[in-house]
Amino acid sequence: MRRNSVTNFFRHKSYINIRMLLRVIGWLLLVEACIMIIPCIAGLLYGERSTLQFLICIGITTGVAFGLMSLRPKSREMGKREAILLTGMTWVILSLFGMLPFLICHTHFTITDAFFETMSGFTTTGASVLNTLDNVPHSIILWRCICQWIGGLGIIIFTLAIIPMLNYAGGMQLFNAEVTGITHDKLRPRISSTAKGLWMVYIFLTIILMVLLTFSDMNLFESICYGLSTMSTGGFATSDMALNEWDSTYIKSVMVVFMFLGGVNFALLYKVAHGQFKGLLRNDALKAYLIIFAVAYIVFTLNIIYRGMVTEIEDVTIDPLFQAISILSSTGITEPDFNDWGPIAVIIMVIMMIMGACAGSTSGGAKIDRFIILVKFLGNEFYRMMHPSAIRTVVINGKGTPQPILLKPLAFLFLNVIFILVCSVGLLVCGLQLKDAFFCCLSAVSNTGLGTDMTGVSGNYNAVSDGAKWLLSFLMLTGRLEIYTVLLIFTPAFWKK
Repeated sequence: MRRNSVTNFFRHKSYINIRMLLRVIGWLLLVEACIMIIPCIAGLLYGERSTLQFLICIGITTGVAFGLMSLRPKSREMGKREAILLTGMTWVILSLFGMLPFLICHTHFTITDAFFETMSGFTTTGASVLNTLDNVPHSIILWRCICQWIGGLGIIIFTLAIIPMLNYAGGMQLFNAEVTGITHDKLRPRISSTAKGLWMVYIFLTIILMVLLTFSDMNLFESICYGLSTMSTGGFATSDMALNEWDSTYIKSVMVVFMFLGGVNFALLYKVAHGQFKGLLRNDALKAYLIIFAVAYIVFTLNIIYRGMVTEIEDVTIDPLFQAISILSSTGITEPDFNDWGPIAVIIMVIMMIMGACAGSTSGGAKIDRFIILVKFLGNEFYRMMHPSAIRTVVINGKGTPQPILLKPLAFLFLNVIFILVCSVGLLVCGLQLKDAFFCCLSAVSNTGLGTDMTGVSGNYNAVSDGAKWLLSFLMLTGRLEIYTVLLIFTPAFWKK
């Protein structure tokens, strides 16, 4: 009887095409190994010993990649479950191999620190455990920024663009599992063409940003690094002083524009690039993005004037403008210690961290699109309290929203709040103080990377325990892929038919 029960249990388990998943991961690792050649060349140009060490990393990654690619699955088909599982596995495995340069290139990293730094890069969080960048090789600094740039638009989307095979093997499911937001636009008939289109826009904007930065006091290397980390809204810097090293209004102005663009839905930017401006004027998320940005700038400016912190014109022009878009887009670059701006500014920052920018962008947070639905849904509910027989629907971009799509973001926001509270308790257990625990948890989930008190401007994440770093790494991954994609893997229903 017991034997029959065990047999029936396994019969109800669904078939997961593990060989195909591992084979695709092999292709991804091969791509990662090829990308490692770029910082390897940088090390060679600067005469650093890290060149040989990067070659070792490339060799290890390539060897494992070919081993996985040699697997021959019975079928190349992948369903929704395979896509979700592959997405989670990809980000973890590529981070495990992406941390090899940190371990081998003598940056005095432990495995915990190396994984944290790599996951922070790929998820564009920008949190760091490095006490100083003064003695860090150029190749490592560049590798950190490359990780952010690849993770900005998405590792899976990058792979869909360069491996056409996946177009027939669950490409749409992979696309949906990684792209943030409520609904996903298929811009071209083939999903690989859609991925290529999005990446062409991303590459074009990044190159333009790099070129513009070269007209400043930045050298070519710094322009490339800041171009990669700014367009991806990641925020990694090239020196301890970050932008204070130049204190340039021109640099800040250029970065404001591209941080803003990084927070816009790239499907919308793709349409604009092809002359389709009609959707731009009707997009509710873009309108809300502009309004929130403007309101945050005004509040910051008034707060600075009220607190008597004005010493020059930049204090009420470019600085609050830069700070507002840096937080809203989850880039997370801060010039002064934002605690000096007072409690009102901190509260506004926390709200923007929770909210984030537009869905389908490189930014983190819960996304403005979901909050638009929440506000319109609550407005309808209040209206129905006075007019019980009224029938109203939530209208987004001039179209009514079906009930299933309406309920999904509402459930997401509720689950996100519970998740942040529970994980904050976990960080408390790991030894963080209450304020640090909540802020670090929110910063990791929103992929902003800001710290406060011991992890703030005068400190970094090296101060937290190893247990907290692993938990924060998980939070960064959950924030980047969004909570459904990650937590669904841990539910029993995921593994059953």
